[in-house]
Amino acid sequence: MTIGFRVRPVAARVAPAIIARAAKIPVANIGDVMNRMQALSGTFHPYGGVKRVCGPAFTVKARSGDNLMLHRAVDMAEPGDIIVCDGNGDLTVALMGDLMLGHAAKRGVAGVVLDGAVRDVASLARMQLGVWARGHTPAGPWKEGPGEIGTPIACGGQVVMPGDLICCDEDGVVVVPREEAEAVIAAAEQHQAKEIKAEADIQAGAWPRGWVPEALRAKGCEGA
Repeated sequence: MTIGFRVRPVAARVAPAIIARAAKIPVANIGDVMNRMQALSGTFHPYGGVKRVCGPAFTVKARSGDNLMLHRAVDMAEPGDIIVCDGNGDLTVALMGDLMLGHAAKRGVAGVVLDGAVRDVASLARMQLGVWARGHTPAGPWKEGPGEIGTPIACGGQVVMPGDLICCDEDGVVVVPREEAEAVIAAAEQHQAKEIKAEADIQAGAWPRGWVPEALRAKGCEGA
C-alpha cells in the first residue's frame, strides 16, 4: 500500500454491551477514572443535534483542508461508528458540512469528531447526529487527498486506534483504549455512584468538608 492512500478495515470494535453502559455515564466521570489522561483538548465543541454519543472509532487522517478520504470513510463506516478525523487542527477550511454529515446520519453513523472545522452550523444543530469539531468556517474543502482510513491517528492531543471507545457529550470527548474499555467503564460506573451520593449529600446539607482544611494544614497553610 502507498503511504498517504492506505485504506484498512477496522479489525475489532469495542463490544456493543460496553458501549451501551458507557452511554449512561457522563464523559467527565469516564475521564476521571483514567486519571484524566484520555480527554481530547478543551477546544472541541458540539455542533450536532445529538449531544451525547458513544461508539467505536472509525479513524481517518486527512490532509489539511481536504476531505476526499472523509467522503470514503462516510461510505465505509458501520452503523454506530464514530468517525474520528485527524485534520491537523486546521480551521481555515471546513472538512465537512451539512451534506456530508447528513449522509453520515442517514447511514447510521453515530457521531463525527473532527480535529478541524465544520460549516453549515445552523443545519448541523438540527441533525440527529453527534458532531464535535475545533471550530467552524464557511470556507469549503478540496477533494484531492492524500489521506488514510483505518490507521492510528492523533486527535486533540490523544492517540486514537481503530475500534477504540469514543465517548462524547457537552463537556467534550474522551478516548478509551479498546482493550481496557470493560475495566474502565466498570470503574466509571462505581465513580458515578459516588457522584450521585455526593449530589444527594449536598442537597441534604451533609457533604463532608473537613478534608479541605486538613489538606491545607498539611501544606503548611496557617489559619485553615
